[in-house]
Amino acid sequence: MSIDIKAPQFPESVQDGTIATWHKKPGEAVSRDELIVDIETDKVVLEVVAPADGSIEKIMKDEGDTVESNEVIAIFVEGAAGGDSKGDDKEAPKEEKSEGKAQAKEKEDVTDDGDKILSPAARKMADENDLDPNKIPGTGKDGRVTKEDVASFLKDAPKGGTAAPVAAVEPPPEAEGERHEKRVPMTRLRKRIAERLLEASSSTAMLTTFNEVNMKPIMDLRAKYKDQFEKTHNGTRLGFMGFFVKAAVEALRRFPAVNASIDGNDVVYHGFQDVGVAVSTEKGLVVPVLRNAENMGIANIESTIRDFGLRARDGKLSIEEMTGGTFTITNGGVFGSLLSTPILNLPQSAILGMHKIQERPMAVNGKVEILPMMYLALSYDHRLLDGKEAVQFLVTIKDLLEDPARLLLEI
Repeated sequence: MSIDIKAPQFPESVQDGTIATWHKKPGEAVSRDELIVDIETDKVVLEVVAPADGSIEKIMKDEGDTVESNEVIAIFVEGAAGGDSKGDDKEAPKEEKSEGKAQAKEKEDVTDDGDKILSPAARKMADENDLDPNKIPGTGKDGRVTKEDVASFLKDAPKGGTAAPVAAVEPPPEAEGERHEKRVPMTRLRKRIAERLLEASSSTAMLTTFNEVNMKPIMDLRAKYKDQFEKTHNGTRLGFMGFFVKAAVEALRRFPAVNASIDGNDVVYHGFQDVGVAVSTEKGLVVPVLRNAENMGIANIESTIRDFGLRARDGKLSIEEMTGGTFTITNGGVFGSLLSTPILNLPQSAILGMHKIQERPMAVNGKVEILPMMYLALSYDHRLLDGKEAVQFLVTIKDLLEDPARLLLEI
């Protein structure tokens, strides 16, 4: 029985996607719910799994091709994979047909020297890196070299050998001063990030105001209760983000214009606080959203952010989890940034930037003390927010963090 494998239904905010990686080849046995292909959109990588036990009969869209919602990308055959059936006379024609297709596919994928079988993606990667296919161990069916095999060979090349062309026994020593360039296409996610950043810079009157916060009260509170907090909340660790999100939510409640957005000639005031938290991944920056953050406790905030971080790095976040948001917090301090000017996450009107905690001499009651200080940056859309509101908003966050009891008392 043949089944059409279709691209997922994309949300309205996603126009199309790109075939990123085929994990299974035509004729290769596939189990139900096993991953067969990744589709990359401008927001997230979507996984398509097998609808049943069987095999892919034909791939309609190759890696790098653009696909739309519900577009057929492959034909799937339910039942035993081609070439795997044994002793069934009725299945013999189907076996021969599958084997014939597999052989034809292999002929397409054989390299010029005829010794190695490579998938199209593997051949492309090998050519880009000037690799000799005969030196790459193949782990696929009948010794086929997959894209993962080439990536593994590149990773192990310094230890297990050289990635030299066929004609060279050893790579020639690099001439002193020789310069190399490598051109690779931008991923859809990176292109979309670039478009949104340019849009924010060109379509808003963006301004940034700065302040600094004494982190000692928060650090003392964290040191005192972190062990008890972790035991009470099933292993959830007490970090700084929980305090910052709670402080931001309280400040947003006091200054609703910071939580608003511009839609044409209208200002939309949101009666809820959906706080986005910027997460860095290998493919780019994503911003999953804490829905109704005003109803979340610190433990719930910390555990949810940790879950977002783990799933973002594995590409497991859904589009819905990264859609919306009324305010964003980004933390460049985890990478050592001491001061920065964050760019707005449209259509939001403001974004808060956290930074590295740095010990500095500060004047306290006429005396010099060494205190752990952090710069805070608030970028905002001056079309909607006046400097007075933006500064008061940032000072409110500073006051709440320097006196954490105010978060509990809401004063």
